[in-house]
Amino acid sequence: MSAPDETPVPAGTVADAVSGNWVDRYAPGFARPYLRLSRADRPIGTWLLLIPCWWGVALAASRDGWRLWDLWIIFGCAAGAWLMRGAGCTWNDITDREFDAAVARTRSRPIPSGQVSVRQAVIWMFAQMAAAGLVLVSYNWLTILAGLSSLGLVAIYPFAKRFTWWPQLFLGLAFNWGAILAYAAHSGRVELPSILLYASGIAWTLFYDTIYAHQDKEDDVLIGVKSTARLFGAATGKWLGLFLILAVTLMSAAILLALLPEAGPVKLAVTLAAPWAMGWHLFWQMRRLDIDDAANCLVLFRKNRDTGLIAGLFLALGAVL
Repeated sequence: MSAPDETPVPAGTVADAVSGNWVDRYAPGFARPYLRLSRADRPIGTWLLLIPCWWGVALAASRDGWRLWDLWIIFGCAAGAWLMRGAGCTWNDITDREFDAAVARTRSRPIPSGQVSVRQAVIWMFAQMAAAGLVLVSYNWLTILAGLSSLGLVAIYPFAKRFTWWPQLFLGLAFNWGAILAYAAHSGRVELPSILLYASGIAWTLFYDTIYAHQDKEDDVLIGVKSTARLFGAATGKWLGLFLILAVTLMSAAILLALLPEAGPVKLAVTLAAPWAMGWHLFWQMRRLDIDDAANCLVLFRKNRDTGLIAGLFLALGAVL
């Protein structure tokens, strides 16, 4: 088992941020604590929130082709994901400030380290939500309703680890809502393929966030925080295998339901390559995982940006054909 990293964290920086990130190097001094509160120095979370949105619009476009409006869906979702991930992380840090102060990896975050007060964090959270709302209202009414309905999931998630061993499931419910939202933004409908795609994303989140949670399992035991990492323990590999199978199966089902019987064999084959390529990459992660090495867990967690983008590439190519 790797020993906890006790290397001092430079003043103002966050322990698990990427070294030399743009916030620490280029952002104005007054803005850095707020950008760190939004995890702008750790962009992987924005990617993991955004990618299901891109899956959703690509799957919808695979039925009737790409449209010029889809460019705004793609870029608008990117802006919305950045803002809402920032607001969600701010809310998470407000509710978890006492837990964060007790964990080595998180005590350098802006609130427990004293860079930002709780009042300032609340104001910053609502400012980000308001900006995201401006993006949301540019879409159709069904997409607006879908976006608003996700706020309950965002609000509940930080508390999940207090009452369930499955907080990663609640994260999946919140983080993959964009698959339904972006599908509706293109098609104007919520249909079974988008719901199956959403479920596939939830299985994917259970996979990667269980890996992520293994970084903190020892501290979590001391402070009484629950997680799938603690629940699964040495059986983590078997559970990850189950989540892999679910993610691949559910995305395959979403594609088949969306495209059959109209799609030709080439289009179908290219689009179905998405879940299988994703499954291969998840299997690659499993082969390299060491649940007792926190650094290994963090590296593999971050690799899931590539996992999602690989699947998204095949979905997008299928929509072109």
